[in-house]
Amino acid sequence: MFFMNLIFGLGNSGKQYEKTPHNAGFLVLDQIVKILDLGTFKKKFANSFFIKTKYQGKDFILIKPLTYMNNSGLVVLKFKNFYKEKNENLTIIHDDIDLPFGSFKQSFQAGSAGHKGVQSIIDALGNNDFYRLRIGICPYQKPDDLENYVIQKIPKAYEDIFFKSINNAAYFILEKLIGFQRVLSRKPSG
Repeated sequence: MFFMNLIFGLGNSGKQYEKTPHNAGFLVLDQIVKILDLGTFKKKFANSFFIKTKYQGKDFILIKPLTYMNNSGLVVLKFKNFYKEKNENLTIIHDDIDLPFGSFKQSFQAGSAGHKGVQSIIDALGNNDFYRLRIGICPYQKPDDLENYVIQKIPKAYEDIFFKSINNAAYFILEKLIGFQRVLSRKPSG
């Protein structure tokens, strides 16, 4: 049977959202594209930008829904149906206010925990039988105005740790899903 990983990074399109907590999914996909030197997201389908590629015989597609966060499920469902994929071959990457900056966590068959983008996907698919990689965006204290916080720029105090976790999450996806081996720099012996 044909097998393909569909990897969705959730976010909001538009320059004003580029380096915001809510765009963690987009940022992880951008980092994967950079690591594998895939160029840029150009192809359009089902109101998204995507890159279809292969690594060591494994096909996968990196997808950025352009529907804005709260309607991400529409894009996920269209790709799933077009490629006739099982839900367990879907991975959704998104921000999570319940995890601290610098962390990420994989889950399967988890509820949305109030994340409207994830809830949109659960509603569209009719279940939660998919993988998620949740990127931590919580500062020391949870913000009072969460809806505005997630669409503001990353607080300066957390920029370094946030973007380091984006890089680590990108490598985690590549290693977990396609067997990518990270080459660690070593000092020459002698």
